[in-house]
Amino acid sequence: MSEEPTSWARTVARSELAEPLPRRWAHTQGVADRAGRLEGVLGHQSRLLVSAALLHDVGYAPRLAATGFHPLDGARFLRDAHGADDQLTRLVANHSFALLEAEERGLREVLEVEFPLLEDQRLIDALVWCDMTTTPDGSPTTAETRVAEILGRYGSESVVGRFIRRASPEIFAAVERVEAALAAQPK
Repeated sequence: MSEEPTSWARTVARSELAEPLPRRWAHTQGVADRAGRLEGVLGHQSRLLVSAALLHDVGYAPRLAATGFHPLDGARFLRDAHGADDQLTRLVANHSFALLEAEERGLREVLEVEFPLLEDQRLIDALVWCDMTTTPDGSPTTAETRVAEILGRYGSESVVGRFIRRASPEIFAAVERVEAALAAQPK
């Protein structure tokens, strides 16, 4: 990982997602664009956020899907194949309240042991905001519309549906905190 971190992240994400999963790649690019808007809120951590945004869904790549739980598969790939930074792999592993989905899948303990949550709530909230205010096609949306879209796509009784219903209050709260921080930025 000798090149600039966000360039490296974009190269890895593109190579894993663009061809096999073009819609997922479009979403990823949209999430990264949203992350770029948070430099004033996060300062020096904005590069880490952009890298995490670019890599948050890399675990969906068919060749990487070992457990079928993309946050864990992606974080393991980044750690094991690329020696990625610990903060980056922990953000990818835990993006958008993944611990709740890991619990639904019987993988919570594994995720917590391998990739403990970061303590920086602003960074966690920022990645939630980026992911949960971006459509599958990469366009901006509201968190409420995004949650409804996920429920519609997976069904409310699926593993993802149960997770997103449980996580939605936390998602909405994180999005609200980020939007408040954005609103407080000087114009």
